[in-house]
Amino acid sequence: MATVELTKETFKDTITDNDIIIVDFWASWCGPCKSFAPIYESVSEKHDDIVFGKINTEDEQELAASFQIRSIPTLMIFREQIVIFSQAGMLPESALEDIITKTRELDMDKVRADIEAQQQAG
Repeated sequence: MATVELTKETFKDTITDNDIIIVDFWASWCGPCKSFAPIYESVSEKHDDIVFGKINTEDEQELAASFQIRSIPTLMIFREQIVIFSQAGMLPESALEDIITKTRELDMDKVRADIEAQQQAG
């Protein structure tokens, strides 16, 4: 699957309707974003079961602000509607593949239990 452009209109449904979504927050003026784009596109073609979204922070300032994006590129991974990874900076292809493998292996029941425990403690 190739990358898809996400907007504030399509974001919620995309997160709700898919198991794993990887989001690249980027801007056209950002050099590292331009360098990362072909890596992101290449990896997206190897994983048909994952949605690879791109959010242009210039066009979608409200969406970027809601996730407190301070530097770009920023990569964020959602699994079962939970943010499980967020990191600024571009990644080499091997690191992105490694994160995808770890994302698939994650025990989401444990993640939800940990979140619940943190919320009750806080």
